[in-house]
Amino acid sequence: MPLIRPSRDEDVAAITAIYAHHVLNGTGTFETEAPSAADMAQRRQDVLARRLPWLVAENDQGRVIGYAYCNWFKPRAAYRFSAEDSIYLHPDAAGHGLGRVLLTELARHAEDAGVRKLIAVIGDSANAGSIGVHRSLGFAPVGTICGAGWKFGRWLDIVLMEKPLGEGTRTAPVETAA
Repeated sequence: MPLIRPSRDEDVAAITAIYAHHVLNGTGTFETEAPSAADMAQRRQDVLARRLPWLVAENDQGRVIGYAYCNWFKPRAAYRFSAEDSIYLHPDAAGHGLGRVLLTELARHAEDAGVRKLIAVIGDSANAGSIGVHRSLGFAPVGTICGAGWKFGRWLDIVLMEKPLGEGTRTAPVETAA
């Protein structure tokens, strides 16, 4: 079983390589140019500065084989209890249940950070792996935006899914100082 832990600065190179693979070869992200390690380090710092989780999965040799984080769904204040999740795995780690483990732990950390709703914005309606892992953990589909992105010479949909965390919308959230 891989170790799931908070990311560290020294994980950025592995995170960058994993993401670059998905940018250049997959439709789960709509980015078309792989960001640099400096860009990924800044993205990570932005998430951590918001007191949101950025986790990595490490195999028994200590190699980072996946990562997951969440960031505010939208920048406006009213969205401050809703976060979008992101999960990326090294290609060799896909299909072994790691995404489920990472997403489970991410949801726990997000709830601890005050998130009341996790939102999945899944690139490509044919992305059965991501849709399946989200569904298996209680995310419900809430819509598909057809033809929202153009990548690899074709139009791609995005699938929206949601999962309430903790009290969800049953109670008012607790406001904390940032």
